[in-house]
Amino acid sequence: MFARNIESDMDFSLPDEHRMIRDSVRDFCEAEIGPIAQEIEDEHRFPEAIFDQLAQLDMLGVPVDEKWGGLGGDQLMYALVTEELGRVSGSIGLSYAAHVSLASKPIETFGTEEQKERWLRPLATGEYLGGWALTEPESGSDASDMETTAEQDGDEWVLDGTKQFITNASVAGSILVKAVTDPGAGYDGISTFIVDPHTDDGFEVTTEWEKMGLNASPTCEIKLDDCRVPADRLLGDPGDGWEQTKKTLDGGRISIAALSVGLAQGAFEAARSYATEREQFGQPIGEFDAVRDMLVAMDRKIERARLLTHKAATMYDAGEDVTRLSSMAKLDASEISREVAEDAVQVLGGYGYTTDFAPQRFYRDAKLMEIGEGTSEIQRLVLGRELGL
Repeated sequence: MFARNIESDMDFSLPDEHRMIRDSVRDFCEAEIGPIAQEIEDEHRFPEAIFDQLAQLDMLGVPVDEKWGGLGGDQLMYALVTEELGRVSGSIGLSYAAHVSLASKPIETFGTEEQKERWLRPLATGEYLGGWALTEPESGSDASDMETTAEQDGDEWVLDGTKQFITNASVAGSILVKAVTDPGAGYDGISTFIVDPHTDDGFEVTTEWEKMGLNASPTCEIKLDDCRVPADRLLGDPGDGWEQTKKTLDGGRISIAALSVGLAQGAFEAARSYATEREQFGQPIGEFDAVRDMLVAMDRKIERARLLTHKAATMYDAGEDVTRLSSMAKLDASEISREVAEDAVQVLGGYGYTTDFAPQRFYRDAKLMEIGEGTSEIQRLVLGRELGL
């Protein structure tokens, strides 16, 4: 029962290079991450050594041009890597996705040559990780309603405000911060700045949150108090910040969709394995209709989410407008991730509720996928607008 490799059905659509990268990362995940996945969660420990190894594998700049130290891959390749990481550790997958989609790609897309050399290259080569600071304590889903300000003072910008739920902030070497530069301009008054947490006075990580899951990925609150950055840290022009944000989220939502697919796949595989080994009433529980049907439904859901995620990534690589597809992929994959992980816990019964088995970790991790980078409710709002509603 379930002896074959289910994902082999997807290989026909993957270029050889993509399949090679995926398989290489999968081997690494099974050898290096799988054995410590629960341990780093229990200890709430950021696995710095794992990211050093990912850097050695050239995985920290997968979709970044080789000119800037990246691998020169595309969004589909990046989605495959993110899925494989999520398949064994949601925490590592989340920190990875934030580093690539949110902290690195905007600099490549909107930065000057000098900014790319100074700030993108160390991110792409894995010298350090990056972060992206948009959300604020009072803004919630209305991310544009921000109170953080940036005022120009000679050849510097002075940033003041608080940012919340910032992935990687306590381990980052650079953070992209959104701030209001023109309070009367609405969306057109938001700008993006590159902040160095180690050298810029006035930057402080004030909280590292205890969370329901994903505890090996640091989620922080940061405070900017008269934080002065040179004028050349402005990304793009003043007022470009919101358009940059929307473009960034198109790619970011694809990465969260991929991470969600990985979490679901990991939970499914744990349930499938258990169902073939655990016997009740003289036979493996997977042979009982209730369990078999649950596993079949899980497999179907994952396959649909993966196909939609790959379609969004492929369209992104083709230069198409992917607002609708990326939002749809993120919405479907995140909800499927939570559903599959919940069912995986159910398949294991009482064991599924213990930390000796992986489904409980996937279940807790999956819930954030429906919240981060736009809640499910916001995705439905985006999709409605895309339909002209």
